[in-house]
Amino acid sequence: MPRSKSNSVSFHEDVTNDTSHLSEMKISDVKRSVEKRTMTLIGKNGCHDSVYINAAKIFQGIRNKKPKDKMLVRYGDDSVSPVLTFKDEYSQRMSYELAFNALKYQELLEEILLDSCVYPCQSIPDELTSLLVVMLYDLQDRKFEAREIFDEEEPVAEVRKIEHFLYSFRIKLAAALARCRIKRDALSIEYILPETIRKHEQRASALPLCVWINTFKTSLQDVIKDLKNKGFTKVESVSDFNRYTYCMDQHCHDVLFFPSSLKEELLSSDLFADCKLLLQDRSRSLAVHSVQALLNTDSDVIVAHVGSHLTVAHMSALRNHSMSRVFVCGVKSSARADELRNLFNHMGCENIQLLYEDFTEIRPTDPRLQNAKVILLIPQCSGLGFSNPIDFILSEHGDAGLLRDLLQGSVSKDKLRSLAERQLTELMHAMKFKVQAIVYCTSSVYPEENELVVKKALESGVEGHKLKRFRLIPPVFSTCSNPESCTDFFFRTELSEISSGCFLAVIAREKDSSENVSVQDILARAAAKGLLGSIAEKTKDDENKQWKTTQHGSGVTGSGTEPKRAEFPHRKDTSNINAAVSVSKVVTKLRKKNVNQPVSYVQLKKPVSPAAGTGLPRVLKHTAHLPAVGKGHGRQMLARKARAERKKVVLKPVEIVLPPVISPYVRPQPGMPTSSSYFDRTGAKCLSDRALPPPLPRSGHTNRAKESTVAVRVLKLSSRFTEKVKLPVYIHSHTYITVYLYSG
Repeated sequence: MPRSKSNSVSFHEDVTNDTSHLSEMKISDVKRSVEKRTMTLIGKNGCHDSVYINAAKIFQGIRNKKPKDKMLVRYGDDSVSPVLTFKDEYSQRMSYELAFNALKYQELLEEILLDSCVYPCQSIPDELTSLLVVMLYDLQDRKFEAREIFDEEEPVAEVRKIEHFLYSFRIKLAAALARCRIKRDALSIEYILPETIRKHEQRASALPLCVWINTFKTSLQDVIKDLKNKGFTKVESVSDFNRYTYCMDQHCHDVLFFPSSLKEELLSSDLFADCKLLLQDRSRSLAVHSVQALLNTDSDVIVAHVGSHLTVAHMSALRNHSMSRVFVCGVKSSARADELRNLFNHMGCENIQLLYEDFTEIRPTDPRLQNAKVILLIPQCSGLGFSNPIDFILSEHGDAGLLRDLLQGSVSKDKLRSLAERQLTELMHAMKFKVQAIVYCTSSVYPEENELVVKKALESGVEGHKLKRFRLIPPVFSTCSNPESCTDFFFRTELSEISSGCFLAVIAREKDSSENVSVQDILARAAAKGLLGSIAEKTKDDENKQWKTTQHGSGVTGSGTEPKRAEFPHRKDTSNINAAVSVSKVVTKLRKKNVNQPVSYVQLKKPVSPAAGTGLPRVLKHTAHLPAVGKGHGRQMLARKARAERKKVVLKPVEIVLPPVISPYVRPQPGMPTSSSYFDRTGAKCLSDRALPPPLPRSGHTNRAKESTVAVRVLKLSSRFTEKVKLPVYIHSHTYITVYLYSG
């Protein structure tokens, strides 16, 4: 940070942390900052014995294997998967980095051992060759200086044996390294690596830091204020980065970017120690924001894989102000569940529910997931689109074989086929759930894991005949101001100096055919059938008055001649568009009506026309081209047609739930029923007679306001109106009434 900070911290403080769970590394901000500084010093002077042991086990499993006839350096048996036990999060990272460096320079390190005549050695068995190679890299990285030993660390006999052996031959090993560099004309061992690997490492080191704001702990405004107090300046994009600057992400409103050079300072700041800011790759933020854009207020989310706990926490933070839950599959063990709960509790997440079963083992009809509307599927993938392979392995619990694939520049065909088959199985299983959408995200660069998996799943038809089919839709993010502008069905970010590679696809269920019809078409059909009644006549009169006013005001057109009415054939389309806008306004007003606004009286009447209410838009009947004599005859024909249509109408009851509140202006008469069965006893006729319940009796109170009568008439425009409707209407103490929808 711009402010100077003291580094006078006890070197031995908190070095030997016995914690078995990684979550306990994040409980104390003071402890974390001290550990970061202490571990940095340890890395420059060597590693703990446990780090060497774990690095050797990782290297044993990912090393490049040669044919037996060309194998000069022999390694032990690697058929059994090694058991890794990490002391803490930082030791885990150092173990993988040391193993990866030994893998990158495996050929050079083997050549140094052979050229110096240090290998073979009778006292070093083949089972310790991996440890020998790993510690040789660390020794040359320290310029063949002795490692500093700490009294607090627990010694490992194998590590001390190999260390003493290498240090005794340090002069021969240094001479062999010099000869290898001269042979390859390399200024340092970094230039021995292929150019593609060097460029990849340069991109990874220069990649901007991507963080998301934990809204459980703070807000965007508070973070910006805190950064300003610390001397940071906001810029427009990463290309404008200077020393202490940051910028906002264009797709995710809670994601910030910082220069890569500030990593150590940011990680030791109070914002990270308090979990207000969390460091994670941008691809995962894009995935959770794509899910958020598809969800309603109280819809649940299914996260198919535990993956990174940060992804789950980010999804939980986005659902902070709702009643929804985030279900996480594949926890598998109680120990892992306890570890995750500690992490989530420390970050403030309270709406997460852990499931022990793997995602493919959960039935689509599981009652726990019936309110889930979106599935987030981030399957295990090759991961070659990720900039930093160590981060990908640690955060996503990925396969360490990614390190070998990265050096080779490709994934083997067998591994790629196995990954693609597993991804297809999981996506097809997700399509069996009664959800509205599925978000599929990978960090792969191969079409076999991306587009082809999605297309094969869509062609499979696994959802069956009872559920609507899935189709591709363009991904939409929360900051997208114009969703219609998103036309690409697949979202990609390429691997570059400013971003990791990412693939994102969203598949959603098809809508009903009625939902695909525009509002203008629905209103035009209703007007043609005469279902809008006098509303159309009023619209026609209003338009005629407006036209006359316009003609009276303007007098003549630009050419000096009086315009004719026959020259405005587009008038019909304009009325339909205005009517559509009126419909959306009416629905919006009904939904946003204040529940505290009293309505003194509601009366239900038998409608003369299915839409003869004042709440619906007025649409002009299309009779303007009829001759003057035949207009009355045309209206009679439309009225007969409308009556014939109404005879075929099927009434569907819909329950409207009203709050049990008595208006302050109305007092119930003595003897008036107060239970919800009032309409059951007084509603005289059945559905076939189409009789509505009688109006409520008027109160005799003289001081109350004038009563208002509201006629409830609902026109079924599409299938979306078949659900329960909640209206904030006060009607004495009666809590339930029944309204009938006309489906024409």
